[in-house]
Amino acid sequence: MSQAIAVRSPFDGHHIADVPTSTEADLEKALSTAHALFRDRKRWLSKEQRLAILRKAAAIIGQRREEIARQAASEGGKPFRDSLIEVDRGIDCLHICVEELRTNAGSVIPMDLNATSAARVAFTQREPIGVVLGISAFNHPFNLVVHQVAPAIAVGAPVIIKPSQKTPLSCLAVLNAFYEAGLPGEWAQMVLPIENELIGRLVSDARVGFLSFIGSAAVGWRLRSMLAPGTRCALEHGGVAPIIVAADANLEEALPRLARGGFWHAGQACVSVQRVYADSRIAKQVAEGIADIGNRLVIGDPVQATTDVGPLITTSERDRIHGWVHEAVAEGAQLVVGGKPVLDTCYANTVLLNPSNESKVTTKEVFAPVINVYEFDSIDSAIERANNSPFAFQSAVFTRDLETAMHCYRNLDGSAVMVNENSLFRVDWMPFAGARQSGHGVGGIPYTMHEMQTEKMMVWRADALK
Repeated sequence: MSQAIAVRSPFDGHHIADVPTSTEADLEKALSTAHALFRDRKRWLSKEQRLAILRKAAAIIGQRREEIARQAASEGGKPFRDSLIEVDRGIDCLHICVEELRTNAGSVIPMDLNATSAARVAFTQREPIGVVLGISAFNHPFNLVVHQVAPAIAVGAPVIIKPSQKTPLSCLAVLNAFYEAGLPGEWAQMVLPIENELIGRLVSDARVGFLSFIGSAAVGWRLRSMLAPGTRCALEHGGVAPIIVAADANLEEALPRLARGGFWHAGQACVSVQRVYADSRIAKQVAEGIADIGNRLVIGDPVQATTDVGPLITTSERDRIHGWVHEAVAEGAQLVVGGKPVLDTCYANTVLLNPSNESKVTTKEVFAPVINVYEFDSIDSAIERANNSPFAFQSAVFTRDLETAMHCYRNLDGSAVMVNENSLFRVDWMPFAGARQSGHGVGGIPYTMHEMQTEKMMVWRADALK
């Protein structure tokens, strides 16, 4: 018999709703339904149907924009203003799906190049890879679900989505918009198992064609090892985003971007600004400038329009980062600002100067409103320190010098290097991928759609082509 999860506000703990959990029988029903749907090509949705559903769902979400954003802020803790932006991004993602579906459909393979290929033509078309299983995270509860569900619907793949136990209501908002837009319920199903054993069985089932996982590296790599032969996957983990600030950087432009990149959503983003390597001539100025901005941000209730920074998702996360910060101070770091819990569930925007290279705040993903500033004497030493990590995702450099920018782009590890922008930057049509332990596969709507499909080729021999 299924139980229920009590969804509560991470800010003040008030009860928002109860959501039923999924039993083993529920998971089997979801898998068997989705797999039977995929195997019966007569039941597949046409491109015309999918396009109409995507467009209508976007319109429905637009009509409920503020309601959805307030719910996301309430259950996930991201401030309302930023949750509005998240919903707008989700709407745009649906439009990107439409654009991709209308313009990318396969390719022609060259033939008639030699005697073997004479009198032949060949082309490919794309088909859904199979049942898509999405496992999502809490930090962008609406848009992350959109990133997993919408591409699957666009390519015609049945999708089963498991949201974070802390933020299932945003997932339901996404699915309900699709249902109202005309998507039959069997094409997109939410499950909410809470036992790790059940989650493992779901992931390892051979009926899953593609796993999309957004969450911690430790969990993601373990789940990948459990996949059935033939199941493909995309893993989006975190990083310890390195930023280089050269001596010639325009600090008037750089400091607000660095502060925004580290304190936005209380630092709970996989590419948040975490490690800032600043030229020794300006490092103290950089640290104090970020601290001053952090001090002026309003910390509080995420549903209030005036709030800049909300709570951490749990009090245990608040306590974890508090321990890490003061461990770093004990190891020699200078606490420039912050370093304390506020309002019971929030953590003060914190800046540390010169933490040890071995401190947890340096080597692990902080996932909290903590920015570390490190002095360097040469760009190459900063790059070496920035690259000294098993994680590699997005990074950045602030400089006015083209040669410095190109040198950093050439030598920084990772999948993207921003110039005069923070590591948090993202638009949903660009590739978004972690390297090394930071992930596997490529995110971003067009790239996700590609990974959720296979290319099927036809080779046609005809005497008329001789």
